[in-house]
Amino acid sequence: MICLRGVPICDAAKLLICRAFTKDHYQLLLYYYVIYKPYQVLTQFSKEANKACLADYFAVPKDVYPVGRLDYDSEGLLILTNDKTLNHRLLNPRFAHEREYWVQVDGAITPAAITQLQQGVTINIDGKPYNTQRCKAALFETPPPVPERNPPIRFRKEIPAPWIQLMLKEGKNRQVRKMTAAAGFPTLRLIRYRIAGLTLNGLQPGDMLQLEREAVYNALFK
Repeated sequence: MICLRGVPICDAAKLLICRAFTKDHYQLLLYYYVIYKPYQVLTQFSKEANKACLADYFAVPKDVYPVGRLDYDSEGLLILTNDKTLNHRLLNPRFAHEREYWVQVDGAITPAAITQLQQGVTINIDGKPYNTQRCKAALFETPPPVPERNPPIRFRKEIPAPWIQLMLKEGKNRQVRKMTAAAGFPTLRLIRYRIAGLTLNGLQPGDMLQLEREAVYNALFK
């Protein structure tokens, strides 16, 4: 018999105490990681078609998963967590968190194309035309400080491959690549540099940084 201060506890009360303990204990075991996903790595922990996955690079508790996704051929910032509240707030479109991408494009992108990206372009989503929201877009005057990619992009000496900066508050499937293609300058390399106030600063492909809950929430929601 379980007693509290010498008084027997009924089965219903036992259940409530167990649930309360489990909830409190779970709160102590929330994990938050920022990672730099390398090129040609699936945004999942399970293997598929002999492709590299997150488990090949990052060791985390079994209940930790990526928030959102990056395409296999994209690189950059991912958040890994088992915090369902955080997952909901980041993925729900009504919260509209800004995401910053560094994009290397094929050809000397024009001011007109930059303006087109800012104002929105028409892309195809699930077989239907979709007009992207207005966003921030700019040309890097000098290439941003990014690590070498392995393998590198296809290089053609006679064709420039400048970098642009895109800041979006929406995230349709392969949206950035579709946007630059619609503007006439296909994407050669794509790096997600920032989600709200969390960035890749100091990280290299394959790096992982564990953070406290307060630091993550302050960076994302304040």
